[in-house]
Amino acid sequence: MLDNWLPFLIYALFALAIPVSMVVMSFAFAQRPAKRTRTRGLPFESGVSQGPPKTQRFTVSFYLTAMLFIVFDIEIVFLYPLAVILNELAWFAFLELLFFIGILVVAYVYVWRKGALEWQ
Repeated sequence: MLDNWLPFLIYALFALAIPVSMVVMSFAFAQRPAKRTRTRGLPFESGVSQGPPKTQRFTVSFYLTAMLFIVFDIEIVFLYPLAVILNELAWFAFLELLFFIGILVVAYVYVWRKGALEWQ
């Protein structure tokens, strides 16, 4: 019975050991500042200081580009189930795949022609 559970137990040990070792190593190798200053106490993310909020507003093209990325990304996810059963359905699935990709290409060309992908 242990033979069936051994791979699962090894996987569980690795799944627990990796995050625990990361936390332990972050405390072990952390460089403690000699003196706590105000700038060191501010949050720091992605190389940019998160000081007072900026009054900068994003343009509509930023949101449009983000939405187009999400739409095309989600559409590509629908290719996976078809790819899994492509061999079983043979030509029917292949023609459906071509039709689906054709719709995506038409949508992409339309968005491109409208200038939605241009960053200004």
